[in-house]
Amino acid sequence: MFKKTISVTLSLLFISNFFVGCKENSLDKKDSLEEIKIGVSVYEKSDAFICSIIENLENIIEEKELENKYKFTLTIDDAKKNQYNQNEQVDNFIDQDYDVMCINLVDRRSASFIIDKAKNSNIPVVFFNREPVEEDMNLWDRIHYIGAKAEESGIIQGDIILDIYNKDKKQIDKNNDSKIQYVMLEGEAEHQDSLIRTEYSVKRLLDDGLKVEKLESDIANWNRNEACEKMEKWIKDHRDKIEVVFSNNDEMALGAIDALKKSEIKDMPIIVGVDGISEALEAIKDRSLTGTVFSDSYKQAEIIFKVAYMEASLEGSKEEREALNKKYIRNGYKAVTKENIDSIIEY
Repeated sequence: MFKKTISVTLSLLFISNFFVGCKENSLDKKDSLEEIKIGVSVYEKSDAFICSIIENLENIIEEKELENKYKFTLTIDDAKKNQYNQNEQVDNFIDQDYDVMCINLVDRRSASFIIDKAKNSNIPVVFFNREPVEEDMNLWDRIHYIGAKAEESGIIQGDIILDIYNKDKKQIDKNNDSKIQYVMLEGEAEHQDSLIRTEYSVKRLLDDGLKVEKLESDIANWNRNEACEKMEKWIKDHRDKIEVVFSNNDEMALGAIDALKKSEIKDMPIIVGVDGISEALEAIKDRSLTGTVFSDSYKQAEIIFKVAYMEASLEGSKEEREALNKKYIRNGYKAVTKENIDSIIEY
């Protein structure tokens, strides 16, 4: 059942076993447990991937409420990229006696403030998508982090580029100088996932012996419009010299595509993103986006709900309860390109 959930396989095993365990172990508590109040605070609701997690979480809770005859109160607050806002939202959840908090941090360095307040009120916390620093994760035993390892997404981006290069070098090395000229669209300054994806995507190419040349790199704050503006400038400065566009997420990759379409450049560079949002998958299908690193927002929402539910209700088998001592629950990534896009969309 839910043992060392540090890989996608074991995370999926936890999901399937939880549904069985929930039905078997919660029957005696249904009458006494009238309501579970779940407070969610996200760094920015308009982020396409976060929005997808929220929508899936809402649907999952609605389904489970009907199935298990529990009443759930789900409150979702938007911090709007402001840590002060998020701190106030946490205070409100505590003041209103919520049973569990699910937090997508604005600033990962601010987790200790939230953890201290939660610990003093004995309200468990499930962090997701933005990983707190390790020292903060050790402050209390009723906190968890749900998300993938950032380095995996960067490595897979590099793998997508390598696969194309090894099959047809000319498709990438258009000027035949045995180097890959690239630009990098970064998420946020000092954001862990952004820094690690930026590092490991290029490192993967270097580790395989490829030579690279960075033409440009800049922060676009995960935002499509900002990425489009950056890319428009780079196109003016470099035109056809850009062979690869690395993007820390799909939204910025789509912004790069917007700029390239406006420029009327005939020979599009290779473009790779991360997340697997629906518009990016459609862009892969129409060949404007080369590939993305798919993160399953539904499965992530499922795990968030299950951990939150078990912490709030104190239910689950002995094995499952012991497993909650594991701080990190990792869901994996998958490369998506034109070769497998149909199976991903069908999924």
